[in-house]
Amino acid sequence: MTGSGEDWLSDGLDVEGAECGLWVSGVDYVAGWREAREAADRLNRALLGAGFELSQVRAVASTDVCGRGVVRVAGRLDAVDRLAVLLEAATGGQGGAA
Repeated sequence: MTGSGEDWLSDGLDVEGAECGLWVSGVDYVAGWREAREAADRLNRALLGAGFELSQVRAVASTDVCGRGVVRVAGRLDAVDRLAVLLEAATGGQGGAA
């Protein structure tokens, strides 16, 4: 993973959801997690390139109860607000669903 060492996951950001720990027998969670990990790594590299610290905001790989890959963005409020401003600027302020 890109970032500052192996302990970047334990910096105090809570990335656990309500479904953490729920495993269904026979579901291949590993394949979905691997795909999510690749996407999360790609997003984390983009965040680093945009000047964010992964200790402030980062993408986290996970799976849903069906084993599909899921990427969650976890971050401190100020960093998430900065990310929102950056995304709004990139879209010309045209937020919301079309």
